[in-house]
Amino acid sequence: MPDRDTVDRLAAVDDSRLPPLVIEPGQQPAARDPYSVYLGQLTGETLRTMRGCLDRLARILAGVRLDEPPSEDLERGVPLVTGAWVPWWELRYDGTAALRSVMLGIGWSPSHINKHLSALRRILKESWRLGLMDAEDYHRAIDLEPVKGDREPAGRDVGEGELGALLEASDETPLGIRDAAVIAVIYVTGIRRAEAAALMLSSYSAATRSLRLVGKGNRERIVPVAEAALPWLEAWLRLRGGKPGPLFCPLRKGGKIEYRHMSSQTIADLLERRRLQAGVALPVKPHDLRRTVIGDLLDNGTDLATAQALAGHADPRTTSRYDRRSLDTKRDAVNGLRLPKPSTDTDPTDR
Repeated sequence: MPDRDTVDRLAAVDDSRLPPLVIEPGQQPAARDPYSVYLGQLTGETLRTMRGCLDRLARILAGVRLDEPPSEDLERGVPLVTGAWVPWWELRYDGTAALRSVMLGIGWSPSHINKHLSALRRILKESWRLGLMDAEDYHRAIDLEPVKGDREPAGRDVGEGELGALLEASDETPLGIRDAAVIAVIYVTGIRRAEAAALMLSSYSAATRSLRLVGKGNRERIVPVAEAALPWLEAWLRLRGGKPGPLFCPLRKGGKIEYRHMSSQTIADLLERRRLQAGVALPVKPHDLRRTVIGDLLDNGTDLATAQALAGHADPRTTSRYDRRSLDTKRDAVNGLRLPKPSTDTDPTDR
């Protein structure tokens, strides 16, 4: 059996249970296309997430790799299959049930599968609203049980030395000053990368040393900025100036600031660039910084309700999954176990 960590969960799926739909572009005009109509109602991180879910479902149905082809393949004419290619209104219960089973077989986490099932239900609802499905077919197709189970939070904890190395690698150039501010702010606030990308200059209050932002579920919250991040944030604010617009901005060659939003992918890219420059061995993702600060807050005795509010989680159970204290308790427990000492004339590795 292949090692779980070596399984390619983005490989093309060939499963006879999947419905034989015709997957091709231009199946409906945009005004009647449930993919376009549904995504047109979304913004920000929700738009990015749901588009990604629907595109992956489309690639499962098309029997192609689940990730986007590399740019060189696209230049050679390899098609980019998206949710706009799928006649979602032709799906029936056997097809949606097969998609659920296939996702389970791929080995995705329960939460990841349920996110895709949510996107599937929503696009089928748009198909029904547009008159492309009748009510009975629609209700049967969405009658899918959510997948139960828990997984540890994605990513890893970033060590203090690694965090320091990332900041040290962000030099005194305009790009380095901006990158250090982004890294410091994401760490001390625990905000999501999409939330950081969406911040405006007016989101930051120097008087209260806090950020006002709108996160998942259109929920607004105010997050304090720790004093430890102020040297990097204030250096960027001096460079950026007071022109209204996004808080964190792209820079052209030569350090000229473009007063528009960075993408959330740019934030991931700058972390990877600074990681390589710092010589940090393991990858560092924006969510790793978020995971680390939530764990650090709980380690330092912050109560769960406060940590939940800072993280912007709707459910306290989500926040509790970042609590490392239970692992420490378990470690202390097993450290009390004893084994017989190996014989002085016997090497235990020979047994």
